[in-house]
Amino acid sequence: MKQTKKTVTLLLTVFLVLATLLSACGGGKNAAENGGSANAGQGNSGANSTESTDTIDISKEVKLKMLLVGGKPVDYEEVFGELNKLLKEKINATVEAEFLDWSDWTQKYPLKFAANEDFDIAYTANWAFYNDQAIRGGFLELTEEMLAKYTPKTWEALPAAAWDQAKVSGKVYMVPQNSNEVVDKVVLIREDLRKKYNLEPVNSPETYAAYLKTIAANEKGMNAFGAKPGDGWKWHELDEVLLEQQNNWKVVDPNVPFAFKMDDPSGKVFNVYDTPEFTELLKYYKDLVDNGVWSKNVISYKNDVWQDMKAGKFASRAQNLGTLAFNVAEQRRDKPEYEMAVVDLTPDKMKSAAVSTQNGMAIHATSKNPERALMLIDLLQNDKEIHDLTMYGIVGKHYEPVGDDQFTPGPSSTNYTGFSNWGWNSLLNRTDTTYPKEADEMLNQWQEHVYHYPLETFVFDDSKVKNEVSNLGNVMLRYAIPLEYGLIQDIEKGQADLIKQLQAAGIDKVGAEMQSQVDAFLAAQK
Repeated sequence: MKQTKKTVTLLLTVFLVLATLLSACGGGKNAAENGGSANAGQGNSGANSTESTDTIDISKEVKLKMLLVGGKPVDYEEVFGELNKLLKEKINATVEAEFLDWSDWTQKYPLKFAANEDFDIAYTANWAFYNDQAIRGGFLELTEEMLAKYTPKTWEALPAAAWDQAKVSGKVYMVPQNSNEVVDKVVLIREDLRKKYNLEPVNSPETYAAYLKTIAANEKGMNAFGAKPGDGWKWHELDEVLLEQQNNWKVVDPNVPFAFKMDDPSGKVFNVYDTPEFTELLKYYKDLVDNGVWSKNVISYKNDVWQDMKAGKFASRAQNLGTLAFNVAEQRRDKPEYEMAVVDLTPDKMKSAAVSTQNGMAIHATSKNPERALMLIDLLQNDKEIHDLTMYGIVGKHYEPVGDDQFTPGPSSTNYTGFSNWGWNSLLNRTDTTYPKEADEMLNQWQEHVYHYPLETFVFDDSKVKNEVSNLGNVMLRYAIPLEYGLIQDIEKGQADLIKQLQAAGIDKVGAEMQSQVDAFLAAQK
């Protein structure tokens, strides 16, 4: 469940009220203000022991290496050249970034750790190997003392709940983002084409299907939906919308097909592939592909979905709200002859906020300079000059600041974008002035449906079933992807074959281990 994920968090500061509520648990500055205990997160003792860089020995210059996901920006050298001037002055360090392109990052990322390559900092997330590398020993444990000393501003600013969410087996291995977001997915459509064919407003799975099939039947040379399988196995782009969100489910871990009902206090987990809801969704998908909504060569598609939609090759795509809102802003700037709209297919369903590990930065377990690496992360999140530079680029070229908290894209904005600088999202994030107002209105409506469920901070530890999880991934890659993309004619047999293969791969063992951990997690909350 990858994408995401990108500059969306710049726009979701309305959810700071959520951070305020969560911070009541204590931790850092918030614990001191609310009387929380040190054990309720990182606590008062850490905040009181905060040291300034003046008391830390930085006399020796160090060169840091950072591992990021996403394509290398065209103007990387220019921006990071300016960054290194500031870092040399502030912490006597410089940094070099290596970029793992979206096309193969899921293969290369774990290999970097397995080979014990020389780097200090890595982008990570709950969808980007965080739990896996924490368990395998790829990341350095970050103790309270380390965080309070070397990331004092982050330590003070982040609520205790954010640190708690970053724990794996009771230990912290990440400096998480300090920016709350809603992770629900929405759909981007060609509103001008909807109007052309006098279709109903798209606001449900049914009206969306009608739109897709109408486009497929009438717009020759255009695919109605921009379908693209992920690198390796991943959920279908619409699964999060039509399976999870539509049924108020939440997938426990993106690597295995288990979910729970958000409003189920017992936390019972189940195999989503073995449900009547999935059976019905397969019929929905099969109807779409039989009507030519997407190409039957979808599995071999490698292009950028948005760029092809912008070029008129697709009439729809699914992603998170912020990403699609920026697509609309870009379309209005570059393709004003089109009209696009972001639509919510599950407007009355529960909405869920992202945990802090949606984005973050970790220290490589073998880093030779973990202290200076942590100091860099602290600056990336909290030093406004450095944050602005690394998030938006060069003033006058990549962006223009508008006041203290807004910006407008500059003439070369596309030359510094598309990579995981959202690993240091913070309260200093600026809002794009070109962001569509209708997306803000949708976000405001979502606030009324945000639901905090008992398993919101649960993290599955798959160390006891690592082989089975790997086997399940292989099965889903071979059987689930073609089934969900409508490439299997007999979907009833296809679903049965998928379930049979999952059972042979050990899904029952994984489910039992997951349920045991869920039960223990819920029991500890009582």
